[in-house]
Amino acid sequence: MSSKSDKILLTSVPGCGKTTAVIQIVAKLDHKKTVGFYTEEIRQNNMRKGFRWNRLDGSSGILAHVDIKSPFKVSKYGVDVAGFEKSVVPILDIEQRDAELFVIDEIGKMECMSEEFVAAVRGLFALDKSILATVAQKGSGLISEVKNYPQTKLFDLTPDNCDRIVAEILQILSSHKYIEDS
Repeated sequence: MSSKSDKILLTSVPGCGKTTAVIQIVAKLDHKKTVGFYTEEIRQNNMRKGFRWNRLDGSSGILAHVDIKSPFKVSKYGVDVAGFEKSVVPILDIEQRDAELFVIDEIGKMECMSEEFVAAVRGLFALDKSILATVAQKGSGLISEVKNYPQTKLFDLTPDNCDRIVAEILQILSSHKYIEDS
């Protein structure tokens, strides 16, 4: 049985389709009730060069890139924590939003370098709002914390179960009228 404030998490090994699943789900959502962001790879000549964030309102920017010089690094990628905090974290502020569903792709190592992001996500999980988020399969701090939060439904995505899980999540969200009428 679903509650009014479901916390839906997708996890998997990297490259398994979490963001693709979120994009498929977001395409069906009523955007008047939904705010958030998703991330995607930046590729050049078939090589990953970084990651871009895309807000559901259409704004986008660079989260991390091989060319960013930053004290915040994950592997070879410099992370633009200040830009992320300026442009993405404010949409997760419950005080400024009438949204009922928050989409967060992803709760991962790069994003968690922002203390403001960590605080905003913790605040959302503590409130009576629904969340659809992807979360790294491995990690400590917020990454492990959200998986154990009350009312959390954790889906482990694989190439074989992706369609079924997307359909199941759409069913949960439609019970709350987050899905746009066709």
